[in-house]
Amino acid sequence: MHKERNIFLIGPRACGKTSVGRALAERLGMEFVDTDQAFAEAVGMDIAAFVEAHGWEAFRDEEAATLVREAASGGRVIGCGGGMVLRSENRAVLAEGVVLYLKADPDELARRLLADPLEAQRPSLTGKSVAAEIREVLAARALLYEECAHHVIEGKDLAGTVEAARRAVENLS
Repeated sequence: MHKERNIFLIGPRACGKTSVGRALAERLGMEFVDTDQAFAEAVGMDIAAFVEAHGWEAFRDEEAATLVREAASGGRVIGCGGGMVLRSENRAVLAEGVVLYLKADPDELARRLLADPLEAQRPSLTGKSVAAEIREVLAARALLYEECAHHVIEGKDLAGTVEAARRAVENLS
């Protein structure tokens, strides 16, 4: 794996991008960046507060700027916000690296979100129940995740997912 190339982890909320990303970065000797965290640090507030104050379109604008900024140095493992694939300019940035889609069962995603909602980082997108929102969002984004991905990884457990991600990156180098 060339250190200059970024590894991007994409997928819906609670699919494991941050946990897998941290562990993968450590295993590969790379830096890990979570775009949601980098976003919050850049704007000085959490995502929910930013969306409340400025709206979703402004959030997507700043999210795109965050991706460009964090990807610029290269050689990082970058966990992307769940909606990062919605904009074509973001998909173009992702295409410059290795993209791993962490795919998880909707029921498992709902279980994880209910157990650890992180509402400041994961505001509701639809105002519906967690399970209904997950199904609706996945229906709208699954094809984009798959189209962006160099490799799709079924996320069942942390250790297995990290190992599958490591193998995928090595096979794509």
